[in-house]
Amino acid sequence: MILRYIDAALEHARFERLEDGQVCATVPGLRGVLAVGSGIRECRAELAEVIEEWVLVRIAQRLSIPRIGGVTVRVKRAS
Repeated sequence: MILRYIDAALEHARFERLEDGQVCATVPGLRGVLAVGSGIRECRAELAEVIEEWVLVRIAQRLSIPRIGGVTVRVKRAS
């Protein structure tokens, strides 16, 4: 489930080359998700890790996780 969400988020990522030659990536709708790498491949890998951590933090804090690309993360609470 989380891997599908990460893949969907990566499909919506926006990459931008910075003045120093590095690449910066964000995902619209995922506030605070940002990654920087020396190239697109490195930046994309870093972004995947950032998205995973972002999702896990939101789950731990019981915050909503927005739907992206038709994919949602559903969490069942233990009773």
